[in-house]
Amino acid sequence: MSGIGRAASKILKTVTKRRPGYIATLVILLATPSGTAQTTTAAETIVIRAGRLFDAASGRMIERPVVVVKGDRVESVDGGTANPPADARVIDLGDATLLPGFIDVHTHLTINATGGGYESLGISVPRQALIGAKNARLTLLAGFTTVRNVGAEGYSDVALRDAINAGDVIGPRMQASGPALGITGGHCDNNLLPFELHYAAEGAADGTEAVIHKVRETVKYGADVIKFCASGGVFSKGDNPLLEQYSPAEMQALITEAHRLGRKVATHAHSALSIKDAVRAGVDSIEHGIFLDDEGIQLLKEHNTFLVPTSYPLFWFDEHAPQMNLPPWVREKVAIIIPAAKRNMAKAFHSGVRVALGTDAGVYPHGENGGEFWSMVELGLTPTQALQAGTVNAAELLGWSDQIGLITKGKFADIVAVRGNPIADVRLLQKVQFVMKGGTVYKDEISRDDTAGATTAVKR
Repeated sequence: MSGIGRAASKILKTVTKRRPGYIATLVILLATPSGTAQTTTAAETIVIRAGRLFDAASGRMIERPVVVVKGDRVESVDGGTANPPADARVIDLGDATLLPGFIDVHTHLTINATGGGYESLGISVPRQALIGAKNARLTLLAGFTTVRNVGAEGYSDVALRDAINAGDVIGPRMQASGPALGITGGHCDNNLLPFELHYAAEGAADGTEAVIHKVRETVKYGADVIKFCASGGVFSKGDNPLLEQYSPAEMQALITEAHRLGRKVATHAHSALSIKDAVRAGVDSIEHGIFLDDEGIQLLKEHNTFLVPTSYPLFWFDEHAPQMNLPPWVREKVAIIIPAAKRNMAKAFHSGVRVALGTDAGVYPHGENGGEFWSMVELGLTPTQALQAGTVNAAELLGWSDQIGLITKGKFADIVAVRGNPIADVRLLQKVQFVMKGGTVYKDEISRDDTAGATTAVKR
């Protein structure tokens, strides 16, 4: 046995002897020579007991649930009188609330919240991939077991997705877009470098033929979803978020080709015109929607298009922007978009548009994704609607409703828990105490030791 193996054996024996109940909830990740992790066997049965369970399909709470997990899937969900299998591990979460693993459909895992200035030019693609590994872990431990990453240089998000799937690093299950598509000089280009360098971002493409080619190229290199910029943005230099960038013809060609290749399409769209043209062209989701107007709201409803509001940064920047070293062009735009976004999101929510939770994490620090539930409630959604936006609605947008979004038989055992009732206090969702993804426990600060009633925690 190797030195690492002997150490692991010693730790397991010590923990088992001193605290038998600890093993029921602790997943020990010990590095092996191959860099993989030691976890439970795929066939292990785990029983989770709690005070209540949020049924995202109905929006109701189920009292005293007993959830049986076998391998990476939910085996059954029953009432508190159900008898668990005799050989199962039991995780008792007391009066906590169980919820489906949260889903964030708008993340930027491979970047940090630095303010979008010239310092970003000094970060290489390999460095971005490693930043992504750190942020993926933070995101998972915040209770987000699935994310959609919309925009990353050098396909660093594709590499991160593959590393998570292979078990090399800890993180949520992912859909990745690779480089976002956009016009030359637009929000999805890089306008920080001078002319003599002749630099263009990987996703820059102009004209219908070019955007069709770029869609095919991103799919070739591993994109699960296509992201494009229909309007100007906030952190980009030299463009205007009130103006459209891609033409309706370019949007139509891009979206048609992506759908033909089986990929959904998300668009960064701030301006009212870009939102409406993208919806008419068949886009699957409008990201941000800052200057959404009444006609745009009606189009979203008619086309059954999802709005991904990314509302938490609006509140986060209210508090933190004065202390940040933001470039002057960012400060100017932030002053315009925050009040408009709050007003228009509130109107959209009250009108009944379909909403999927997306946070724009990377614009603000990763791991604070749960703030999006609170900010959506601040702007008019009920806590139940906000939770559905981050579970069943988001799963539908991803095309993964058969796998995630609910705690029910046959779906992945992606389960989080918080102390108390988040319907009564949505802020509880900003600090989850229990995280299970695919039947593996990554965080447990609730369960009671079988012998001493102690609280245990998994730390990474």
